[in-house]
Amino acid sequence: MRITGKTVVFPVDNIDTDQIIPARFLKTISKAGLGDQLFYDWRYEANGAPKPDFILNADSAKGAEILVAGANFGCGSSREHAPWALTQFGFKAVVSTSFADIFKGNALKNGLLPVIVPPAVHAALIQAPGVVVTIDLASQTLTMPDGTSTQFPIDAFAKHCLLEGVDELGYLLKQDAAIAAYESRRVGSVNTLA
Repeated sequence: MRITGKTVVFPVDNIDTDQIIPARFLKTISKAGLGDQLFYDWRYEANGAPKPDFILNADSAKGAEILVAGANFGCGSSREHAPWALTQFGFKAVVSTSFADIFKGNALKNGLLPVIVPPAVHAALIQAPGVVVTIDLASQTLTMPDGTSTQFPIDAFAKHCLLEGVDELGYLLKQDAAIAAYESRRVGSVNTLA
């Protein structure tokens, strides 16, 4: 997984999942349309008209694949709809100095890459909205426009699944031959004990 894309900067700390996708939109089990509801209460007026001063409504945000967010992004209640809304909007990665653990796990399971960077790198990204950066999952690096790069941590199993393009169930299904061989050996050893 390699993402070379434009950033959009939304450096608000402690954005919780109810701000990412308000609870009234959680009645669906489909991801379709959730991108339109991303940050709904901040993006839209009461009558549904887009707020012109909200960053995701700006022309500069169109086509952005990387959200640069504030610290503790995704805090609050657990809801998979939050990473669904972000990916449906078009984001492939969120860059921050920290993420809420449950959000980070849900993001990884749903193909959204949470990238933790040092404060200095984060500050540089905030000061340069709209820059194009490259995030390489295999090497776990984020490369800035000037060529400097920084490494980011990621859970090894989540990294494997993202690189293979599978979720946890897909990973298990790929182990079918090994599971069948184990079961065959186990049944054989049980029969010899009888």
